[in-house]
Amino acid sequence: MSGVWVFKNGVFHLENPQAESNRQGGTGQRKVLVYLPTGEVVSSYNSLERILRGLGWERYYGGDPDLFQFHKSSSIDLISLPREFSKFTSIYMYDLVIKNPNIFHVRD
Repeated sequence: MSGVWVFKNGVFHLENPQAESNRQGGTGQRKVLVYLPTGEVVSSYNSLERILRGLGWERYYGGDPDLFQFHKSSSIDLISLPREFSKFTSIYMYDLVIKNPNIFHVRD
């Protein structure tokens, strides 16, 4: 997946020129991570960290300085995200959905 992450109207979204050119009359679909209990679109790591802490996840200061990581003491799971939110793609969003069932959803 190629494109550019753009912050617009309080939401980060992926603008994908190649995908947009393949659609007729469409503006392209952009993935966003939604926190289901409140309907909040996660638009920064500050808001994501606040949500994850409320779910029992703790910051993990492991070996890689390029990653923003969380772990849960009741689980073997580790959430690893790129340090820069602009690189927060749908792959990372789906990882959060899998590790937090019924809490997050990825929408276009």
